[in-house]
Amino acid sequence: MPSHRTRAQERADEIDISPTRLLAEIEALNAQADASRVQADEYLNALQRERAEFLNFKRRTAEERQRDLGLAAEDLIRKVLNLADDFDRAIEARPESIAADPWFEGVSVIDRKLRQLLESEGVSAIDATPGTPFDPRDHEAIANVPDTDRPEGEIVEQIRRGYRLRDRVLRPALVAVAAGSTPTGANPDEPIS
Repeated sequence: MPSHRTRAQERADEIDISPTRLLAEIEALNAQADASRVQADEYLNALQRERAEFLNFKRRTAEERQRDLGLAAEDLIRKVLNLADDFDRAIEARPESIAADPWFEGVSVIDRKLRQLLESEGVSAIDATPGTPFDPRDHEAIANVPDTDRPEGEIVEQIRRGYRLRDRVLRPALVAVAAGSTPTGANPDEPIS
C-alpha cells in the first residue's frame, strides 16, 4: 500500500536540518544583523549631523534676525543721540538766572529720562573725562593741546560725548589730547632735524 504523504510532510522532508546547514544560516543571519547594525549606526550618525546642522542654522538665523533688528534700532539710537547732544548743549548754555527755574528743572528731568531710556536699550557713555588715557577705539582726537600739565596722550577735554551700544562703539567721543611739549625756541610747525 502506497503511503500517502501530505504536502506538509513533503515540505518538512525537503527542509535541510543538518548542523552544517543550520550553522551556515546562523552565520548568514548574524552577518545580515551586523550589516543592519552598521547601516543603522550610519543612519543615526547622519541624523545626528543633520540635527546639529539644523540647530546651527536656527541659531544663525536667530542671530541674524537679532542683528538686523539691532541695526534698525542702532539707526534710531544714533538719531536720538543727536537729540541728547542738543540737550547737553542747552543745559550747558543755560543762563545762571534760570538755573533754579522750575521750567528748566523740567528740561533737566526730560534729559535724565532720555538718558535712562538709552541705558535701558544698552547704550552707555564712553569715559572721556580729562586725565583718561586716549584710546583710538573709543575716542577721536580732533585737537592736540601742547604745553599742558598732563602727560602726552591723555585727554585734556571732551568736546562731544561718545557712546557704546553694548560692546560696540556707536560713536567715538570727540576729545582734545595733550601733546608733547615743544623744545624752547622751536617752531612747532618746523620739522626737527
